[in-house]
Amino acid sequence: MTTTSKQQSAGGAPGPAPADAPLAYQSGFGNEFATEALPGALPIGQNSPQRAPYGLYAEQLSGTAFTAPRGANRRSWTYRIRPAAVHQPFRPIGAGRVVSQFGDVPTPPDQLRWDPLPVPAAPTDFIDGLATMAGTGDPATMAGCGIHVYAANRSMHDRYFYDADGELLIVPQQGRLRFETEFGRIDAEPLEIVVIPRGVRFRVELQDACCRGYVCENYGAQFRLPDLGVIGSNGLANPRDFLTPTAWYEQREGEFELVAKFLGSFWSADIGHSPLDVVAWHGNYAPYKYDLRRFNAIGSISYDHPDPSIFLVLQSQSDTPGVDAIDFVIFPPRILAMEHTFRPPWFHRNVASEFMGLIDGVYDAKAEGFRPGGASLHNCMTGHGPDAQTFDQASTADLAQPTRIRDTMAFMLETRAPLRPTRAALDSPQLQREYFRCWQGLRSNFDAAQR
Repeated sequence: MTTTSKQQSAGGAPGPAPADAPLAYQSGFGNEFATEALPGALPIGQNSPQRAPYGLYAEQLSGTAFTAPRGANRRSWTYRIRPAAVHQPFRPIGAGRVVSQFGDVPTPPDQLRWDPLPVPAAPTDFIDGLATMAGTGDPATMAGCGIHVYAANRSMHDRYFYDADGELLIVPQQGRLRFETEFGRIDAEPLEIVVIPRGVRFRVELQDACCRGYVCENYGAQFRLPDLGVIGSNGLANPRDFLTPTAWYEQREGEFELVAKFLGSFWSADIGHSPLDVVAWHGNYAPYKYDLRRFNAIGSISYDHPDPSIFLVLQSQSDTPGVDAIDFVIFPPRILAMEHTFRPPWFHRNVASEFMGLIDGVYDAKAEGFRPGGASLHNCMTGHGPDAQTFDQASTADLAQPTRIRDTMAFMLETRAPLRPTRAALDSPQLQREYFRCWQGLRSNFDAAQR
C-alpha cells in the first residue's frame, strides 16, 4: 500500500502541509509498509533506479542479516534528500551517566528498589537526561541489554541521535513526547511505549514542561510479538494496535549536531542539514508505538495465580528455544477471580532476573514504597514477593468476590542473565536502603498442632 502523508515539509518543497498537521500512522506489527510524503516519491518496481524521483537518493537500512529468513528479515528502503553518509567526522564526547559495561562493582544478591529520578534543575534534554541503572552482556557481542531511566526538561534543539548499540524500548512515565524520526513522527504519552530500531536517527521534543520514564536498550534480537500457543489467535497484544508513522521529512540546513552511541561510547559529528530528510520509504524496519491500555489480559478463573508470562507484550528471543533474552511484561488493570488462592503475586525465586518499573497507580504486591517513576531489581534466585501488609490483607480477603485492580500499570523487564546494577545506581540517593524491612514483619504462623 502507498500512504501519502500530510506532514510538515520545511524549506519550500512542493505541496507542504501546515506544521500543525495531524500525525498519521499505519497499523500492524512488522508489516511491509510503503509511504510517501510527496506523490510519486516512491519508485515503482525497482528499489534503486538510476535516477530516483525528485532527485532523491536511494538508501537501504538493514536491521538483520541480509540472509535472515523472510519472516525474520527486517529492512527498509529510504528515499532521502541526502544520504546518511553526509556529515563531518565523529569525535568522542562524554556519555554522561550512560554506561554499557557492567560489573565494575560487585553485584549484591539483595532486593533493590529506587525512588523516582528527580526532574533536573539545569536545562537537560532526553539524551543528557539518561542514566543507566543496570545491564548485562555487551553491545560488541550484540547480546544483553542496558536499562536506563531518563528525566528531562527541554527538547533536543538542533540535535539528533542514533544508537548503533541496540534497539530502544522507551516507556514514558511522566510527560508527553514527540519523536521526530527518519521514518515519520510519533506522539507518545504515559501508558504508551515507543520502539526505535537500532540505527534510526531521531530527535525528542517535549510536549510538557518536563518528562520522566524508562528505556530498555536491547543489544540482541529485535523485539517481536510472542506466539500465542494454546491461547489461540487472539489475546495479549494484538498486531493491529501497533502504529508505525507515515513518511514526513525536514528540509533544513544549518549547524546541527549528530550524536551516535557506538560500542558503549558517545560520539558527536557536525552535520549541515537535518538527517530527518526521508521523503518516502518502504519496508518493515521502522519505529512504532503501542498503547498498553489495549493489552488483552489473560488470567485464571478457577484457582492459582499464573506465571507472569501471560502478561508478555514483546520478547527478544535468544539462541535457546523457549528462553528469551528479554521479556517486556506489563501488569495492567484486570479482575482476579481465583478461588482458594493467594491472589497477589506469590513469594518466588527465579532463574531469571527482574527489573520492574511503575508507570501509574499502585502495584498490587506492594502496599507502599513503590512509587510511579520508581524501580526495583530482584536478581537471579533473590527471594521476593508481597510485603507483610499485602500478605496479611490477601490472606484474609473474601474470595467469594472478585478483586478488581484499577488505575495501575507496572512493567517488568525479565532477562535470562543476572542484571548488574551500575556504581551510580548503588550509590544513588534514590536507592531505598531500608527496602528489606518490608518483609521483616512476616512472622512465623507455624503451629505443628494445628493442621
